[in-house]
Amino acid sequence: MSTGKIRRPRAETPKGFRDYFGAEVGARNTMLAAIGAVYHRYGFDALETSAVETVEALGKFLPDVDRPNEGVFGWQDEDADWLALRYDLTAPLARVAAQYRNDLPSPYRRYAMGPVWRNEKPGPGRFRQFYQCDADTVGAPSVAADAEICMMLCDALEAVGIERGDYVVKVNNRKVLNGVMEVAGLAGEDREAERGIVLRAIDKIDRLGEAGVRALLGAGRLDESGDFTKGAGLDGAQVEVVMGFVSAETKIEDELRAKASRPKAIGDNAMVSYLGSPTNWNFEVSDYLTNLVADSAIGLEGVTELAEISDLLRQQGYESDRIRLSPSVVRGLGYYTGPVFEAELTFEILDEKGRKRQFGSVAGGGRYDDLVKRFTGQSVPATGVSIGVDRLLTALQAKGRSIGEAAGPVVVTVMDRERMADYMGIVGELRAAGIRAEVYLGNPKNFGNQLKYADKRGSPVAIIQGGDEAARGTVILKDLILGAQIAQSATLEEWKVRPAQLEVARADVVAAVQRMLRA
Repeated sequence: MSTGKIRRPRAETPKGFRDYFGAEVGARNTMLAAIGAVYHRYGFDALETSAVETVEALGKFLPDVDRPNEGVFGWQDEDADWLALRYDLTAPLARVAAQYRNDLPSPYRRYAMGPVWRNEKPGPGRFRQFYQCDADTVGAPSVAADAEICMMLCDALEAVGIERGDYVVKVNNRKVLNGVMEVAGLAGEDREAERGIVLRAIDKIDRLGEAGVRALLGAGRLDESGDFTKGAGLDGAQVEVVMGFVSAETKIEDELRAKASRPKAIGDNAMVSYLGSPTNWNFEVSDYLTNLVADSAIGLEGVTELAEISDLLRQQGYESDRIRLSPSVVRGLGYYTGPVFEAELTFEILDEKGRKRQFGSVAGGGRYDDLVKRFTGQSVPATGVSIGVDRLLTALQAKGRSIGEAAGPVVVTVMDRERMADYMGIVGELRAAGIRAEVYLGNPKNFGNQLKYADKRGSPVAIIQGGDEAARGTVILKDLILGAQIAQSATLEEWKVRPAQLEVARADVVAAVQRMLRA
């Protein structure tokens, strides 16, 4: 027997998702416009692809290989084809490059911006839907294309307000890592699963530390929530080879300090000048990696490519204060085949427990020469980068930088419902002049509520015209921003110099509002 009780849906976002409101959307759009302008200046064209791809086209490149096809939001359509929301913007590009290969220029340079979806475990600051901003070059085999991507990434970060010294773009090469795998005895198709686990373990060094990575290289790791992640199952000797690669930068820094403590070994350079020299750092990295993979042809090929990239960057003025060789960069996705890079913000923030830590990575990418080959059977060189839009916005907020923070609309209040056409006429004139404006469309009975509404909207100006003002052919302009400042701190004399409220002729309302907004 029905009780007649109506079950209402819960008004809440699904787990791992969030809503974005006006100021956030405005900030994101402003930031994307600044990044897009940099990409456009470098000669890249915009591309928008469908949010939905076939699962076959997307491929199985998500880090969570233990849950094949579960890392995406997928479904089967009426034709029995499996479809899914895109998990990044690179896999769709590979499909586009193959589908339109006879029509697109080669190389094809494109940038794309939009949301992506991953069916992964959400956590603090980790959402299942997030924005990415990508730029890629398809059809360019030269590592000059990789160097250009790194330079463009630097310019994009600076364009949105990340100053030099607050970021570094780190560059590595997956071929070097493949050489390490060979040295560790993990080469061959039969060890592919183990290599995948090793790659993902190394990629988590900043978050898990050396002990956590060692656990993932061995039997596995139990996290704080009680979830167990299966490890690669390497023996002790293999773990030490891989960890030698993971700790490469620390060893290089120690070696530089040792050299700096022996002035004769480095001429007259002092410690600071030696460590601060981009040429010295990159030479040391190249030498270290050469020794590390000396018995691997593919590893040495990767070191040679890194040296070429470093030379190109140096000649264009991008020194290691902005872009530096870094063996610590791995990148978790399985489709990278050559140089890989990651933009890391170096300034400190406070975490949820009040502890200081560096902000970390906001962008990454690399070369993926085999991704288009899945469709065409022919190798097509490609390289690109993806910026995590939400993380970059969070970083700007952490630095106290406002971006895209626009004032709300001018609000025309309603004193007489019968004169709504007059109020709309004022709004129409303001809009025609390019001023953001609206008529208050709520219940006009309580005038105080109208001003509260304008405050909540962040309105800079409220326009008031009652019966008396209409009879005189005037309107009252109320400067809401100045009024708030006066209420807080201004003296009476300041009020007299610049009143927060004035009456102007109805015919002059647009010019008067423009003057008030400029002030």
